[in-house]
Amino acid sequence: MGNFLLRRLLLLIPVLWGVATLVFLLLHFIPGDPIDLMLGDSALGTDRETLRDQLGLNDPLIVQYLRYFGDLLQGDWGTSLFSKKPVFEEILERVPATMELMFGAMVVTILVAMPLGLIAAVNKGTWIDQGAMIFSLLGVSIPNFWLGPMLILLFSIHFDLLPVNERGGLEHLILPALTLGTSLASILARITRSSVVETLQAEYIRTARSKGISELRILFRHALRNALIPIVTVIGLQVGVLLSGAIITEAIFDWPGLGNLLISAINSRNYPLVQGCVLFIAGSYVMVNLVIDLLYAYLDPRIRLS
Repeated sequence: MGNFLLRRLLLLIPVLWGVATLVFLLLHFIPGDPIDLMLGDSALGTDRETLRDQLGLNDPLIVQYLRYFGDLLQGDWGTSLFSKKPVFEEILERVPATMELMFGAMVVTILVAMPLGLIAAVNKGTWIDQGAMIFSLLGVSIPNFWLGPMLILLFSIHFDLLPVNERGGLEHLILPALTLGTSLASILARITRSSVVETLQAEYIRTARSKGISELRILFRHALRNALIPIVTVIGLQVGVLLSGAIITEAIFDWPGLGNLLISAINSRNYPLVQGCVLFIAGSYVMVNLVIDLLYAYLDPRIRLS
Protein backbone atom coordinates (compact mmCIF):
# COMPACT_ATOMS: atom_id res chain seq x y z
CA MET A 1 0.00 0.00 0.00
CA GLY A 2 2.82 2.39 0.89
CA ASN A 3 4.61 1.77 -2.40
CA PHE A 4 1.38 2.34 -4.30
CA LEU A 5 0.77 5.68 -2.59
CA LEU A 6 4.35 6.80 -3.19
CA ARG A 7 4.15 5.82 -6.87
CA ARG A 8 0.90 7.69 -7.39
CA LEU A 9 2.14 10.79 -5.60
CA LEU A 10 5.28 10.83 -7.74
CA LEU A 11 3.08 10.66 -10.85
CA LEU A 12 1.56 13.97 -9.77
CA ILE A 13 4.77 15.78 -10.69
CA PRO A 14 4.81 15.17 -14.49
CA VAL A 15 1.03 15.55 -14.74
CA LEU A 16 0.96 18.93 -13.01
CA TRP A 17 4.10 20.06 -14.85
CA GLY A 18 2.45 19.23 -18.19
CA VAL A 19 -0.77 21.05 -17.27
CA ALA A 20 1.10 24.14 -16.04
CA THR A 21 3.28 24.22 -19.18
CA LEU A 22 0.30 23.89 -21.52
CA VAL A 23 -1.64 26.67 -19.79
CA PHE A 24 1.44 28.92 -19.71
CA LEU A 25 1.97 28.56 -23.46
CA LEU A 26 -1.72 28.98 -24.34
CA LEU A 27 -2.01 32.19 -22.33
CA HIS A 28 1.02 33.71 -24.04
CA PHE A 29 -0.12 32.85 -27.57
CA ILE A 30 -3.81 33.79 -27.43
CA PRO A 31 -4.76 37.34 -28.51
CA GLY A 32 -5.08 40.04 -25.87
CA ASP A 33 -2.83 41.95 -23.51
CA PRO A 34 -3.48 42.39 -19.76
CA ILE A 35 -1.81 45.82 -19.94
CA ASP A 36 -4.73 47.09 -22.07
CA LEU A 37 -7.18 46.13 -19.34
CA MET A 38 -5.02 47.39 -16.49
CA LEU A 39 -4.25 50.85 -17.93
CA GLY A 40 -6.93 51.34 -20.58
CA ASP A 41 -6.55 52.44 -24.19
CA SER A 42 -5.72 56.05 -23.27
CA ALA A 43 -2.52 55.18 -21.36
CA LEU A 44 0.78 56.58 -22.62
CA GLY A 45 3.18 54.25 -24.37
CA THR A 46 5.88 54.91 -21.76
CA ASP A 47 3.50 53.95 -18.95
CA ARG A 48 2.59 50.77 -20.76
CA GLU A 49 6.23 49.78 -21.27
CA THR A 50 7.09 50.60 -17.66
CA LEU A 51 4.31 48.33 -16.40
CA ARG A 52 5.32 45.56 -18.82
CA ASP A 53 8.86 45.74 -17.47
CA GLN A 54 7.60 45.62 -13.88
CA LEU A 55 5.54 42.51 -14.63
CA GLY A 56 8.34 40.87 -16.62
CA LEU A 57 6.22 40.65 -19.78
CA ASN A 58 9.02 42.10 -21.94
CA ASP A 59 11.37 39.25 -21.02
CA PRO A 60 11.86 36.38 -23.52
CA LEU A 61 9.25 33.64 -23.18
CA ILE A 62 11.78 31.08 -21.94
CA VAL A 63 12.88 33.49 -19.18
CA GLN A 64 9.25 34.01 -18.09
CA TYR A 65 8.71 30.24 -18.17
CA LEU A 66 11.76 29.43 -16.02
CA ARG A 67 10.90 32.24 -13.59
CA TYR A 68 7.35 30.95 -13.24
CA PHE A 69 8.43 27.38 -12.47
CA GLY A 70 11.21 28.57 -10.20
CA ASP A 71 8.63 30.47 -8.16
CA LEU A 72 6.31 27.43 -8.12
CA LEU A 73 9.06 25.23 -6.71
CA GLN A 74 9.41 27.75 -3.88
CA GLY A 75 5.67 27.67 -3.20
CA ASP A 76 5.02 31.04 -4.84
CA TRP A 77 2.01 30.85 -7.18
CA GLY A 78 2.38 34.48 -8.20
CA THR A 79 0.37 37.62 -7.56
CA SER A 80 -2.96 38.55 -9.13
CA LEU A 81 -2.48 41.39 -11.61
CA PHE A 82 -5.54 43.31 -10.45
CA SER A 83 -6.19 42.56 -6.77
CA LYS A 84 -2.44 42.37 -6.00
CA LYS A 85 -3.21 39.47 -3.65
CA PRO A 86 -1.25 36.19 -3.69
CA VAL A 87 -2.83 33.83 -6.23
CA PHE A 88 -2.98 30.87 -3.84
CA GLU A 89 -4.70 32.99 -1.19
CA GLU A 90 -7.29 34.21 -3.70
CA ILE A 91 -7.95 30.64 -4.84
CA LEU A 92 -8.41 29.37 -1.28
CA GLU A 93 -11.01 32.10 -0.66
CA ARG A 94 -13.15 30.66 -3.48
CA VAL A 95 -12.65 26.94 -2.80
CA PRO A 96 -15.32 26.65 -0.04
CA ALA A 97 -18.05 27.92 -2.39
CA THR A 98 -17.06 25.43 -5.11
CA MET A 99 -16.83 22.58 -2.58
CA GLU A 100 -20.29 23.51 -1.28
CA LEU A 101 -21.69 23.43 -4.81
CA MET A 102 -20.04 20.09 -5.64
CA PHE A 103 -21.19 18.58 -2.34
CA GLY A 104 -24.73 19.72 -3.05
CA ALA A 105 -24.53 18.20 -6.53
CA MET A 106 -23.28 14.90 -5.07
CA VAL A 107 -26.17 14.86 -2.58
CA VAL A 108 -28.60 15.38 -5.47
CA THR A 109 -26.82 12.63 -7.42
CA ILE A 110 -27.00 10.07 -4.61
CA LEU A 111 -30.59 10.90 -3.59
CA VAL A 112 -31.78 10.57 -7.18
CA ALA A 113 -29.48 7.97 -8.76
CA MET A 114 -29.33 5.25 -6.11
CA PRO A 115 -33.11 4.87 -5.54
CA LEU A 116 -33.83 5.23 -9.27
CA GLY A 117 -31.23 2.61 -10.21
CA LEU A 118 -32.35 0.20 -7.49
CA ILE A 119 -36.03 0.52 -8.41
CA ALA A 120 -35.21 -0.05 -12.08
CA ALA A 121 -33.05 -3.10 -11.27
CA VAL A 122 -35.65 -4.73 -9.01
CA ASN A 123 -38.34 -4.13 -11.66
CA LYS A 124 -36.16 -5.16 -14.61
CA GLY A 125 -38.03 -5.40 -17.90
CA THR A 126 -41.19 -3.66 -16.63
CA TRP A 127 -42.60 -0.26 -17.51
CA ILE A 128 -41.05 1.07 -14.29
CA ASP A 129 -37.60 0.04 -15.52
CA GLN A 130 -38.19 1.56 -18.96
CA GLY A 131 -39.56 4.80 -17.48
CA ALA A 132 -36.59 5.18 -15.14
CA MET A 133 -34.11 4.66 -17.96
CA ILE A 134 -35.93 7.14 -20.23
CA PHE A 135 -35.81 9.68 -17.40
CA SER A 136 -32.07 9.10 -16.94
CA LEU A 137 -31.49 9.40 -20.69
CA LEU A 138 -33.20 12.79 -20.71
CA GLY A 139 -31.03 13.91 -17.80
CA VAL A 140 -27.84 13.02 -19.66
CA SER A 141 -29.04 14.79 -22.81
CA ILE A 142 -29.74 18.16 -21.18
CA PRO A 143 -26.64 20.42 -20.98
CA ASN A 144 -25.97 22.59 -17.93
CA PHE A 145 -26.01 25.83 -19.93
CA TRP A 146 -29.64 25.11 -20.93
CA LEU A 147 -30.91 23.48 -17.74
CA GLY A 148 -29.66 26.27 -15.45
CA PRO A 149 -31.52 29.14 -17.18
CA MET A 150 -34.66 26.99 -17.45
CA LEU A 151 -34.63 26.31 -13.70
CA ILE A 152 -34.14 30.03 -13.05
CA LEU A 153 -37.06 30.93 -15.32
CA LEU A 154 -39.32 28.33 -13.72
CA PHE A 155 -38.53 28.46 -10.00
CA SER A 156 -37.10 31.96 -9.55
CA ILE A 157 -38.92 34.15 -12.06
CA HIS A 158 -42.22 32.39 -12.80
CA PHE A 159 -43.06 30.86 -9.39
CA ASP A 160 -40.71 33.03 -7.28
CA LEU A 161 -39.90 30.06 -5.04
CA LEU A 162 -36.11 30.06 -4.92
CA PRO A 163 -33.49 32.85 -4.94
CA VAL A 164 -30.78 33.13 -7.55
CA ASN A 165 -27.51 34.99 -8.24
CA GLU A 166 -26.10 34.93 -4.72
CA ARG A 167 -24.69 32.53 -2.13
CA GLY A 168 -26.48 32.26 1.18
CA GLY A 169 -28.55 29.59 2.90
CA LEU A 170 -29.66 26.19 1.67
CA GLU A 171 -32.33 27.70 -0.59
CA HIS A 172 -29.60 29.44 -2.61
CA LEU A 173 -27.85 26.11 -3.23
CA ILE A 174 -30.81 24.12 -4.54
CA LEU A 175 -30.94 25.36 -8.14
CA PRO A 176 -27.16 25.33 -8.78
CA ALA A 177 -26.87 21.85 -7.21
CA LEU A 178 -29.74 20.54 -9.35
CA THR A 179 -28.15 22.02 -12.46
CA LEU A 180 -24.76 20.49 -11.74
CA GLY A 181 -25.98 17.15 -10.37
CA THR A 182 -28.66 16.18 -12.90
CA SER A 183 -26.31 14.84 -15.56
CA LEU A 184 -24.19 12.83 -13.12
CA ALA A 185 -27.32 11.48 -11.40
CA SER A 186 -28.61 10.22 -14.74
CA ILE A 187 -25.31 8.48 -15.54
CA LEU A 188 -25.07 6.97 -12.07
CA ALA A 189 -28.67 5.72 -12.17
CA ARG A 190 -27.90 3.65 -15.28
CA ILE A 191 -24.66 2.32 -13.76
CA THR A 192 -26.47 1.44 -10.51
CA ARG A 193 -29.17 -0.42 -12.41
CA SER A 194 -26.77 -2.49 -14.51
CA SER A 195 -24.51 -3.24 -11.52
CA VAL A 196 -27.38 -4.35 -9.28
CA VAL A 197 -28.96 -6.44 -12.06
CA GLU A 198 -25.64 -8.22 -12.64
CA THR A 199 -25.09 -8.76 -8.91
CA LEU A 200 -28.60 -10.14 -8.37
CA GLN A 201 -27.83 -12.87 -10.91
CA ALA A 202 -24.74 -14.06 -9.02
CA GLU A 203 -24.56 -17.54 -7.48
CA TYR A 204 -24.25 -16.33 -3.88
CA ILE A 205 -27.47 -14.31 -4.27
CA ARG A 206 -29.33 -17.45 -5.36
CA THR A 207 -27.83 -19.26 -2.36
CA ALA A 208 -29.01 -16.50 -0.03
CA ARG A 209 -32.52 -16.73 -1.46
CA SER A 210 -32.56 -20.50 -1.02
CA LYS A 211 -31.78 -19.97 2.68
CA GLY A 212 -34.90 -17.85 3.03
CA ILE A 213 -33.18 -14.50 3.51
CA SER A 214 -35.55 -11.63 2.78
CA GLU A 215 -35.27 -9.75 -0.52
CA LEU A 216 -34.66 -6.43 1.23
CA ARG A 217 -31.75 -7.88 3.20
CA ILE A 218 -30.31 -9.48 0.07
CA LEU A 219 -30.65 -6.22 -1.84
CA PHE A 220 -29.13 -3.86 0.71
CA ARG A 221 -26.67 -6.09 2.57
CA HIS A 222 -25.32 -8.25 -0.25
CA ALA A 223 -26.20 -6.94 -3.71
CA LEU A 224 -25.74 -3.22 -3.13
CA ARG A 225 -22.34 -3.55 -1.41
CA ASN A 226 -20.84 -5.44 -4.36
CA ALA A 227 -22.59 -3.18 -6.85
CA LEU A 228 -20.90 -0.17 -5.21
CA ILE A 229 -17.52 -1.05 -6.75
CA PRO A 230 -18.27 0.18 -10.30
CA ILE A 231 -20.45 2.97 -8.88
CA VAL A 232 -17.57 4.40 -6.82
CA THR A 233 -15.29 4.12 -9.86
CA VAL A 234 -17.72 6.08 -12.02
CA ILE A 235 -18.06 8.77 -9.34
CA GLY A 236 -14.28 9.18 -9.32
CA LEU A 237 -14.12 9.42 -13.09
CA GLN A 238 -16.89 12.01 -13.08
CA VAL A 239 -15.11 14.37 -10.67
CA GLY A 240 -13.51 16.09 -13.66
CA VAL A 241 -16.95 16.47 -15.22
CA LEU A 242 -18.23 18.01 -11.98
CA LEU A 243 -15.33 20.45 -11.88
CA SER A 244 -15.81 21.53 -15.50
CA GLY A 245 -19.58 21.65 -15.02
CA ALA A 246 -19.09 23.78 -11.91
CA ILE A 247 -17.38 26.44 -14.04
CA ILE A 248 -20.47 26.77 -16.26
CA THR A 249 -22.91 26.49 -13.36
CA GLU A 250 -21.12 29.15 -11.32
CA ALA A 251 -21.20 31.50 -14.30
CA ILE A 252 -24.97 30.96 -14.76
CA PHE A 253 -25.84 31.53 -11.09
CA ASP A 254 -23.05 34.04 -10.35
CA TRP A 255 -21.83 31.61 -7.70
CA PRO A 256 -18.65 33.00 -6.07
CA GLY A 257 -16.55 29.87 -6.54
CA LEU A 258 -13.38 28.79 -8.28
CA GLY A 259 -15.06 28.47 -11.69
CA ASN A 260 -16.35 32.03 -11.58
CA LEU A 261 -12.89 33.20 -10.53
CA LEU A 262 -11.31 31.34 -13.47
CA ILE A 263 -13.72 32.86 -16.01
CA SER A 264 -13.10 36.34 -14.62
CA ALA A 265 -9.33 35.77 -14.77
CA ILE A 266 -9.52 34.57 -18.40
CA ASN A 267 -11.60 37.58 -19.45
CA SER A 268 -9.14 39.99 -17.82
CA ARG A 269 -6.03 38.13 -19.09
CA ASN A 270 -4.92 37.71 -15.48
CA TYR A 271 -2.18 35.21 -16.36
CA PRO A 272 -0.98 34.26 -12.85
CA LEU A 273 -4.54 33.71 -11.62
CA VAL A 274 -5.56 31.60 -14.64
CA GLN A 275 -2.45 29.44 -14.26
CA GLY A 276 -3.09 29.04 -10.54
CA CYS A 277 -6.76 28.10 -10.97
CA VAL A 278 -6.07 25.49 -13.65
CA LEU A 279 -3.16 24.01 -11.68
CA PHE A 280 -5.29 23.80 -8.53
CA ILE A 281 -8.18 22.14 -10.40
CA ALA A 282 -5.84 19.62 -12.07
CA GLY A 283 -4.18 18.76 -8.76
CA SER A 284 -7.56 18.33 -7.08
CA TYR A 285 -8.75 16.01 -9.84
CA VAL A 286 -5.67 13.76 -9.57
CA MET A 287 -5.88 13.61 -5.78
CA VAL A 288 -9.58 12.70 -5.83
CA ASN A 289 -8.84 9.87 -8.26
CA LEU A 290 -6.19 8.59 -5.85
CA VAL A 291 -8.78 8.53 -3.06
CA ILE A 292 -11.20 6.69 -5.36
CA ASP A 293 -8.55 4.03 -6.07
CA LEU A 294 -8.13 3.50 -2.32
CA LEU A 295 -11.91 3.23 -1.84
CA TYR A 296 -12.05 0.76 -4.72
CA ALA A 297 -9.50 -1.45 -2.95
CA TYR A 298 -11.41 -1.17 0.33
CA LEU A 299 -14.67 -2.27 -1.29
CA ASP A 300 -12.97 -5.15 -3.13
CA PRO A 301 -10.16 -6.67 -0.99
CA ARG A 302 -9.21 -9.00 -3.86
CA ILE A 303 -7.58 -6.07 -5.64
CA ARG A 304 -3.81 -5.86 -5.05
CA LEU A 305 -2.57 -2.30 -5.30
CA SER A 306 1.13 -3.05 -5.23
